[in-house]
Amino acid sequence: MLIDWFTVGAQALNFLILVWLMKRFLYQPILHAIDAREKRIAAKLADAAAKKAEAQKERDEFQQKNEEFDQQRAALLSKATEEAKTERQHLLDEARKAADALSAKCQKMLISDARNLSKALSRRIQDEVFAIARKTLTDLAGASLEERMGDIFIERLQSMPDEAKTSFAKALRTVSDPALVRSTFDLSAAQQKAIQKAINANFSTNVPVRFETAPDLISGIELSANGQKVAWSIDEYLASLERSVGELLKEKDKPEVKPENKLKPATRPQ
Repeated sequence: MLIDWFTVGAQALNFLILVWLMKRFLYQPILHAIDAREKRIAAKLADAAAKKAEAQKERDEFQQKNEEFDQQRAALLSKATEEAKTERQHLLDEARKAADALSAKCQKMLISDARNLSKALSRRIQDEVFAIARKTLTDLAGASLEERMGDIFIERLQSMPDEAKTSFAKALRTVSDPALVRSTFDLSAAQQKAIQKAINANFSTNVPVRFETAPDLISGIELSANGQKVAWSIDEYLASLERSVGELLKEKDKPEVKPENKLKPATRPQ
């Protein structure tokens, strides 16, 4: 078989031309497109990586800020709690002080009311005693209460112990001013003369006496000189009555002591 070298050469030339044309117009654009696509992909990947890094950075910053915020919130909450405890304790102390002050005030008011009641009761008892004494003396002896009190005061001077009488006589002799006799009521001239006579007779002295009316005395008469005093008044009886009533109330308020229950031996009936 004969080879047609012209045909072979023409085919080889056609093949080379075809390869050149394919490389020139087909492979080269494809390669350029692939390179461009790879570059675009690489750029997008780089951009995505940058965005991812930026997002990670922002996430870390947010987490750090969140942690700082949590720390600040915990610190503020702790501070607010301590301040609330301090304020609560302060309010409790103020309330306790106010309660103590109110309790002390109420106690003072109760004591004052009790004193006022005691004074009113003493005054009422005094008035009742005066009324009963006046009526009794008037009905039985025809003498007034004031006259009888003067007589009783003279009896008190006469019945003084010797030691007290000597001491008071010394006070009367050493005093420069007149002796003072104070009474709840106005003494008549006869009563003043009788008391003056009793003073001179009982204390063996002759001193001037000045008489005064003292409404603050609870129906009584007192003689004072150089700081010493001799007195008689219904106040003594009222004080004694008050002590007796107080002791009686204390005895009443004491709890009763119950005897222990003991078994007693049975007795045989006779």
